[in-house]
Amino acid sequence: MVKTEVKASAKINIGLYVTEKRQDGYHNIETIFYPINLYDILTFEDSDYFSFSSNLKSLPFDSTNLIIQAKNLLEDYSGEKLNVKIFLDKRIPLGAGLGGGSSDAAVTLVKLNELSGLNLSTNEIFDLALRLGSDIPFFLNPQPSFASGRGEYLQSQLIHLDLPLVIVNPGIMISTKWAYSQIQPDIPNFNLKEIGVLDWEHLRLYNNKIMNVFEKPVFEKYPLIKEIKSLHYKLGAVFSLMSGSGSTVYGIYSDAERALTAIRILKEKGYFVFSQNLERAI
Repeated sequence: MVKTEVKASAKINIGLYVTEKRQDGYHNIETIFYPINLYDILTFEDSDYFSFSSNLKSLPFDSTNLIIQAKNLLEDYSGEKLNVKIFLDKRIPLGAGLGGGSSDAAVTLVKLNELSGLNLSTNEIFDLALRLGSDIPFFLNPQPSFASGRGEYLQSQLIHLDLPLVIVNPGIMISTKWAYSQIQPDIPNFNLKEIGVLDWEHLRLYNNKIMNVFEKPVFEKYPLIKEIKSLHYKLGAVFSLMSGSGSTVYGIYSDAERALTAIRILKEKGYFVFSQNLERAI
């Protein structure tokens, strides 16, 4: 194995519905996973022993960490000892609804399989990913996808967002387990597979149709997150939604000028702010 760096992308959810609680304790969902250009960077390097480190010292460095879980699962499944140094340059906020931990785990499965010569099949890696977490299979090949079941049934969606995207995270970590405990599963009144063009005219129409069912309980418990969504609209967003079970809220803007103003104001409030597509929109 040689030293190698790999990007692990974040995602946003365009709509998120919980349709059923299953007998196995999991929930069935419907959502569109949309990858964004915000990345963690993982470095893998040969070693005589396993070690994991990160620039973010508040991370768990034990078996609760998904990177370590992915490495351990590969060892258990393959019967091979994986001596490797993994360094995580953490750039995606923790507990933010952006899938950073899941993406890190997916990259770890794929790269350790490749770099260590385990030669596990795509289907085997997919099954291992699903054992680790419901949204981890998406990050094995992140592209806009309609997801159902636990999130493992993925259908590629031919949608593309060129408008300025501004994501905002206030640093609040929300328990996914708590969020699901607040939800009453129901059949959505909008089919997310009907989403086509993501231009400003369509997005205005989607405002009254696309929902994230976690917004209601999260907004009630954390009013600041609701305020961020309201602020997006006040600053000119044509569409805004919370991602995952929070706490990130993104806004899609019609033009770069409004987006740049929003970025300045939101950063002044001390929030983590990430944006993309500004160059194309200017």
